[in-house]
Amino acid sequence: MSLVSFNQWPWHHWAVCYPEKQAIWLCDKAVTWQELAKKINTIADCFRLQGVSQGDGVILRGKNSADLLLCYLAVLQCGARALPLNPQLPASLLIELLPHLNLAFVADFTDLPVSVIQATELDWQAAFTVTSGESMSGKCVSWDINRPASMILTSGSSGLPKAVVHSIGAHLASAQGILSRIDFQPDDRWLLSLPLFHVSGQGILWRWLLKGAELVLRDIDSLDKALSGCTHASLVPTQLWRWLSQPRDHDLTLKDVLLGGAMIPLELIRQTEQLGVRCWCGYGLTEMASTVCAKRADGLSGVGAPLPGKEIRLLDEEIQIRADSSAMGYWFDGKLKPLAEEEGWFPTRDRGVFKQGELRILGRFDNQFFSGGEGIQPENIERIINLHPQIQQSFVVPVPDTEFGHRPVAVIGTNDPQLTKILADWLSDKLATFQRPVACYLLPEHLKNGGIKTSRQQVKEWVLKRYSVYIS
Repeated sequence: MSLVSFNQWPWHHWAVCYPEKQAIWLCDKAVTWQELAKKINTIADCFRLQGVSQGDGVILRGKNSADLLLCYLAVLQCGARALPLNPQLPASLLIELLPHLNLAFVADFTDLPVSVIQATELDWQAAFTVTSGESMSGKCVSWDINRPASMILTSGSSGLPKAVVHSIGAHLASAQGILSRIDFQPDDRWLLSLPLFHVSGQGILWRWLLKGAELVLRDIDSLDKALSGCTHASLVPTQLWRWLSQPRDHDLTLKDVLLGGAMIPLELIRQTEQLGVRCWCGYGLTEMASTVCAKRADGLSGVGAPLPGKEIRLLDEEIQIRADSSAMGYWFDGKLKPLAEEEGWFPTRDRGVFKQGELRILGRFDNQFFSGGEGIQPENIERIINLHPQIQQSFVVPVPDTEFGHRPVAVIGTNDPQLTKILADWLSDKLATFQRPVACYLLPEHLKNGGIKTSRQQVKEWVLKRYSVYIS
């Protein structure tokens, strides 16, 4: 589908074209496109009556839920900027960051104190008490594919997170790019398995809206049950490992899995493909509205070629991107700070090379450190560690050393704690001496961030505390 075929909000487009077609499964309740459009109209009207207008900033704090999803779409229909907010972010960070983002309203879907958020609280529940017989106007702000729509916070590994602003056009362009590789049809179902406050969760949403397919939202812990009836899913490796280890009580309908968030172990790909499920891997970032490169996972270290509408160049090994899905900028104090430098190229601070026609990510410039004069790129060591069939993910971080300046330490995610004692022997013939970790720890649960994306900075801080005690 061409982007220009939308001349109104996607849910209204599909409600006109296929009113009785199932659009979404909200906790196993089927909702048609016509019903969905009416629900969004009602909520948008309710928000407008509470003062939300075009250009306002609206926070939606909470985990994925039917209520949050419907309210998110309604905020967009009001012409406002929607910021889905991770409920785990500490109050101290919110107090420092949010005043700079010009956010007038908050819809809170948690039991947490709202006092730290200086914004008018929306009574979102009022919209769900309107009976079907009550008349709501359903008035829409005019469709504008280039209007600022979503705000997504970066991980903030150094300093405050940045608020990346995307237009609907960028989200749809991102969806169109990845769906040029992955076959996703109107009768297929994609599980909303990642949070809307993460760019990968947004990616799922806009692929669904672009194709007029079916979205599945389930509030259950068992991934096997959540995937029941789904044909597509976006997962991080830890989620897929968990699914493979669970007994399957449902018929396997899954056809494609888009993996991201970490390097992908070969054993994970092998086990998944044995079930007849195609694995896809790629490279994406918040500033580009999700995926930029993608390929069928093959165990090789590359991430594929650029998707349609995306260009990549290397400047002194730095990956730079120019794309139709590029963000409008970073929002700060009422202004959009542009991402790009000259001629629209965005410097990612990622190191890369092209090999055999595909991009290979070498790591972050910010992660590189030196040990005894030798440059160490942690991702190179992690790639080797992840080849171990019992290791799901790994991090290599530097610790201070009086003789060498820094030495590498490994932190591994595994179900076998004994591996922390024997990993050094396993690596002895696979790494140069200066690359071998001088210590190995088990990745603690509190750093796993619900299986979404573990913060390397938090791992580093945790290791420095442990290692300083170890050597003192």
